[in-house]
Amino acid sequence: MTLADAKARDAVDPLRRFRGRFCLPEGVIYLDGNSLGALPAEATARMADAVGRQWGDGLIRSWNAEGWIDAPARIGAKIAPLIGAAAHEVIVADSTSVNLAKLLGAALAARPGRRIILSEPGNFPTDLYIAQGMAGAELRIVARDQIAAAIDDNVAVLMLTHVHYKSAAVHDMAALTAAAQAKGALALWDLSHSVGAVPVDLGAANADLAVGCGYKYLNGGPGAPAFLYVAERHQHVLTNPLSGWMGHAAPFEFTDSYAPAPGMKRWLTGTPPVLALAALEVGIDLVAQAGMAAIDAKRRALTKYLIDCAADRCPQLTLVSPADPAHRGSHVSFRSDNAWPLNAALIARGIIGDFRAPDILRFGVTPLYLGFADIWRAVDHLADLLDSGKWDAPEFHARPTVT
Repeated sequence: MTLADAKARDAVDPLRRFRGRFCLPEGVIYLDGNSLGALPAEATARMADAVGRQWGDGLIRSWNAEGWIDAPARIGAKIAPLIGAAAHEVIVADSTSVNLAKLLGAALAARPGRRIILSEPGNFPTDLYIAQGMAGAELRIVARDQIAAAIDDNVAVLMLTHVHYKSAAVHDMAALTAAAQAKGALALWDLSHSVGAVPVDLGAANADLAVGCGYKYLNGGPGAPAFLYVAERHQHVLTNPLSGWMGHAAPFEFTDSYAPAPGMKRWLTGTPPVLALAALEVGIDLVAQAGMAAIDAKRRALTKYLIDCAADRCPQLTLVSPADPAHRGSHVSFRSDNAWPLNAALIARGIIGDFRAPDILRFGVTPLYLGFADIWRAVDHLADLLDSGKWDAPEFHARPTVT
């Protein structure tokens, strides 16, 4: 594996043209798009228009004239084909955490007499924290290989993250959804590390509920709005427990009593974040233009190349992610006792990955703006740090608040 070979593979990459549509700092190899996607170049102009013309000139008229009021449903419909859903089954709203609370509350209410939310240890913390805070419910966590067997008549909802945030291991969504439904439970999937990165087909899996964020592989920007999915068969039954005015059947009649809107609009709560939605739409459009088939093919190739390069050059590291690309998301994780200072030393060289406690080096592989030469250079720097011991400088051991 040589740099020349990597460059040759980049030269025939069908997604190569998308790299120039992102703002990437000179001299930086960005391997943290699984935490925060890069800035789409068009988002700057789109945001300027939303602020200067739509808000500045249009003022309140833009709710109708510019379609602000319809943006959550319109952008949700754009996400739908990326996750195997129908357009009327997805809406953009709030954060992943808030959407989890909505759907968990609705699922619990729809399964009276059941109080268990079933998940696994090591699920993304906000998922577990939200579940722990659900009044009248109990969070039960069991080992990954025991999940199906643990679903019993007391389980109201199975809550899992499709691609594990740390290891990148992928759950069998269809099998676990079927296991939950066979016991009368609902299945709720967190797609935050899946959407825009790996194939998802909620319809084929017969999934009940799902949530996901907009700031990772959808490149919607820090704090981008999240989305939620409710299968059509549940939409007339489940009700949003956060019954805000935007989810009302007739919000501008200003009545005192709440009546849920039909379809997915009932899952809205407060006023949509219009400026943030403008940026998110740009990122979603880029993913749609590239196509999930092409993204998936490159994801498989790039993550394998990273694993192979690391095995050849960095034998000190232990692969944590699944070796099989069908069972691996779009990031690759390695275990090292020196993961924190190694990551800090890489960042000092412009190689931006991340660290996850207690000992994980995690590298996000985003096909739209990364190439094989980027991976080669990143591993070359990592190998140099490991071989030279330069990672062990005092400045690389200090830990800031945000990691």
